[in-house]
Amino acid sequence: MFSSRTFIPLGSGLAIMASAFAAQADYYLREPIPLPDGGIMELGSIALLPEKKIAVTTRRGDVWICTGAYEKDLSKVTWKKFAEGLHEPLGAFWKDGSLYLTQRPEVTRLQDTDGDGTADVFETINSGWGINGDYHEYAFGSPADKEGNIWVVLCLTGSGGAASDWRGWCMRITPDGKMIPTCSGIRSPGGIGFNHAGDVFYTDNQGPWNGSSSLKWLKPGSFQGNPTGNKYHTLANLPEPPKPTDGSRIVTERERLPEFVPPAVIFPHAKVGQSPTGIAADVSGGKFGPWENQLYVGEQTHSEVQRVALEQVNGIYQGAVFKFLAGFGSGIIPLRLDTQTGHLFAGGSSRGWASRGGKPFTFERVTWTGTTPFEIRTMKAESDGFTLDFTEPAGDSAGDPASYSMDAWTYIYQSKYGSPEVDQTVPKITAATLSPDKKSVRLKIDGLTKGHVHHLEAKGVKSASGTPLWHAEAWYTLNEIPK
Repeated sequence: MFSSRTFIPLGSGLAIMASAFAAQADYYLREPIPLPDGGIMELGSIALLPEKKIAVTTRRGDVWICTGAYEKDLSKVTWKKFAEGLHEPLGAFWKDGSLYLTQRPEVTRLQDTDGDGTADVFETINSGWGINGDYHEYAFGSPADKEGNIWVVLCLTGSGGAASDWRGWCMRITPDGKMIPTCSGIRSPGGIGFNHAGDVFYTDNQGPWNGSSSLKWLKPGSFQGNPTGNKYHTLANLPEPPKPTDGSRIVTERERLPEFVPPAVIFPHAKVGQSPTGIAADVSGGKFGPWENQLYVGEQTHSEVQRVALEQVNGIYQGAVFKFLAGFGSGIIPLRLDTQTGHLFAGGSSRGWASRGGKPFTFERVTWTGTTPFEIRTMKAESDGFTLDFTEPAGDSAGDPASYSMDAWTYIYQSKYGSPEVDQTVPKITAATLSPDKKSVRLKIDGLTKGHVHHLEAKGVKSASGTPLWHAEAWYTLNEIPK
């Protein structure tokens, strides 16, 4: 399911990370939710049900209903098994009295028609793609979009081949069960979800044709970068997807392959996790902090949640990833934010790949304490630099170019597994102009490079009250430079 699992020493950044983690409890309360006795709860998906009940699926094929996960006293949580014998469901949502699951071989609707609390109707909505028993042929499914379609991203066979129909593709499953091939070029998804505008994104992991893991926009008709599954265009008489040049750069290939949509945000390997997973959009109206319309992305290997602020420039998504929440008990796979209450639910599993959390599986709840950290809320591209928006007024240090530093790089676009950071540059921050309210700063920078990840460090910045940034780093993927 995921990327390379080599753990990288943290080195001199260890003290900074430890300090950020120690401060986390001031802003966000992370609590384990008790699990049913004897259950092997390697969670694959989470669905929010009426009456504040939650359905979770396990990678071993069970569906459980949790009651009490919203209560202050979590010791009173109760569980009831709703279904069993399914095939690794990695996508679940509730709609109109039914639970919809994306299993490895199909999209399924489950119903409890007699009201006894267990599913008694299992209806196949669509099973139009292939499987062959390979461990890596995962299928991740979204909730229904505005038209009622379920988006499914299909992992390659063995993470590098396409031995079953439609491997390496994204499909839309319509409400009447039709399967629509939507995007090609997928490698190894870890999760799928929507942003606030309803556009669909998935996380893809480092590997062949993926220099590092990333968040990608599933624009209908697009090519996502990995050509392994392109051969299946013949199954639906589709135009042949593009053939990239091995050993090139994404920014170069985009010039000759108009269907190629670049990663919206690259997560530099080991620096920002190693295996991004579930996606949750914050449309809670501030119930989870000042991150409205941003995305939260799970991280399996590092047992974390990252924060992503997106924007569109010249019709292409791009943006910054920030460190956010850490210390989860296992490797996060599904995330679900209840936008009505502001509770973030995270499910974990370490089966198959280790995680820093240390536990084999977990189910956890995160709530905002109401205290806002001093952070870079957004990082937006300008024609000659970036604008940073802070969560509270900054001190005079934010207007000093010496408070910042930047380096930038890209990756080899190649069929080999992953890529080192290449084509390094050191952009120079020549000016830092604070806004009148001191809640934003305009950085003028010499040396922006289209297609590069721009790594910003703002370790010299403090708030007007003297507080340092909770997280002083950002990684911005500059697909387009504004005119």
